Formats: sequence, C-alpha cells, structure tokens
Amino acid sequence: MDRNLAMEVVRVTEAAALASARLMGRGDANMADSAAVEAMRAAFDSVDIDGRIVIGEGERDEAPMLYIGELVGDRESSAKVDIAVDPLEGTNLCAMGSAGAISVVAMAERGKFLHAPDTYMEKIACGPSGKGVISLERSPTENLRALARAKGCQVPDLSVVILDRPRHKDLIDEVRRAGARIKLITDGDVSVAIATCDERTGIDMLMGIGGAPEGVLAAAALRCVGGDMFGRLKFRNEEEKERAKKMGVTDLERIYTIDDLAAGDVMFAATGITTGDYLRGVRFTGTGAETHSVVMRSKSGTVRYIEGFHKFDLKPRYDAQGVIGKK
Repeated sequence: MDRNLAMEVVRVTEAAALASARLMGRGDANMADSAAVEAMRAAFDSVDIDGRIVIGEGERDEAPMLYIGELVGDRESSAKVDIAVDPLEGTNLCAMGSAGAISVVAMAERGKFLHAPDTYMEKIACGPSGKGVISLERSPTENLRALARAKGCQVPDLSVVILDRPRHKDLIDEVRRAGARIKLITDGDVSVAIATCDERTGIDMLMGIGGAPEGVLAAAALRCVGGDMFGRLKFRNEEEKERAKKMGVTDLERIYTIDDLAAGDVMFAATGITTGDYLRGVRFTGTGAETHSVVMRSKSGTVRYIEGFHKFDLKPRYDAQGVIGKK
C-alpha cells in the first residue's frame, strides 16, 4: 500500500469525528453513530482505493452503509484493500459527553484481517515492553508479574484497564489481589488498547472481554507500534457459533495472536471525538473546529500525530443532518 494513503485515511476519521462531535452529550447514541457513519461513508468516496469493508456496522440487512462486504473508494484504483471501521467507537461515551470516544479506520492487504463475527472476545493487550511476555494461557496474576519483570517495576506500579461489567467481577478481584491498580471504563477499549503503547498515558495493560470486531481494530493499531495482543472468541449462544463458522472460523476455542488478527502491511488512523487518555476530542471554534488524530503504519513503524484546523467556510461542514454548507 502506498504510504501516502495513510494520510488520506485520516481525512475519513476526521469527517466522522466532526459529524458525531456535533451530537456530543445529546443523549442519543444512535443519532451520533448514524452521523459518524454517513460522514465516513461520504469521505471514503474521495479516497484512491478499491476497498472492501470486512469489519463494519453489521450485515447488509442490518446496516444501510459501511456494512460487511460493502465496496468503498475509487473502484478503479489498483490499491485493493480490506477495511475495518468503527465510525464512532464509544457511542455511549459520545452521547453522554464522556471521555474516550474515537473514530477509527484500519486498512490491510486483502485477506489479512480476521473476519471477526459480531460476538465477544477475551482480550489481553500491552505495549512494546510486554511483547512476547503476555498470554491468554496464563492467569491474570501471572501476566501481571511477567509484565512487571519486563518493565523493570513492581506489580503495584502497573495500571490495568478493564471494562466495568458484571462479567469481570472475578477478573477485577484477582487483579486487585495481585496488587495492580485498575482503571474501570464503561466503553471504548480500542483507544485504551492503543494507549498501552504510550508511556505518557500511564496505562500498562488491557484485560477482559469486549467486542470481537473492536479486537481486530486494536490489533491493527498495536501491530503498527510494536505492541502485543491475544484474543479468544467468547460466544453468547449457538447462533453466534453458527455465524462464526459461516465466516470461516473452524476452531471456536482458538487463541488468536496479534498477527492472526491483523497481518501484512497495515495502516491505522483514529481521530478523537471526546478527549481521552490517548487523543484530544473535537473542539469547535467560531469559524470551524480543531481535531487531534493519529496515523500509523506497520511497514515503517511510523506514528504521526496530526492536529487539524478545519474552516467551515472552505470545506463541507458536518452536523446531525449530514453535510451542510458544501462548497
């Protein structure tokens, strides 16, 4: 994939972030998500790719756009890529005006992303210092001790992020007994997984069960910056198992490595919607808006942080009704 493509992709996440940020704190998660989806889909039209959505808003009968299998971009382009998207990761966070909502796109060569079914995934993720150290075959206590040794610190120095869900009671209890600090979050584990790779965030590890599609997006980002991650699908019912089999999953108990989840030449872009541990949120001004994004490439390991200054009198303006003020 052309390295210049990475800079084009961030325009897509910026568009989705600007659209959904208009609805921050309005209490309507569905409306915020819809605005992000519409803006992202429109922005894809100007990207020079022959793209296929493999992680998206659901099946075609569930989603009018950015559905799994949808083709996006300039269809005549030679850049044939698979795309994983989450136009608004943290819909409830945006609706309630809480921290950590982001817009995310990842791209890879065809066939390099796990076609993850819409089910749960048990995950463990960390930054580069823990690569080759963590494993889902070990207990949380063993993983904490191993990561502490790798980082040259003590377990009480580590900070672990876990989704605040009843299913995590035993996990939370064990992590506390081990002596590590815990940050409980309500949503948005993709941004947290990425944050493990930035020492400035103070986040060392992500543990617990979250969405499987989000696991693929997190793996794509972590591959770009040398982090590590493992995932194991957790099905809620027989229907989800059957759907996974139709998508090509043959071993329902398999532990996926980071390379199983996102392989090959990967690009990743994210734009903050509400300010979190890793990215600042959209800030509207009198004449436009400011955005804060990150762009990564696995091939080069390059990470770029981009501050965007958008003037609404010179470019499309996104709001709850879509694109307005188009020049």
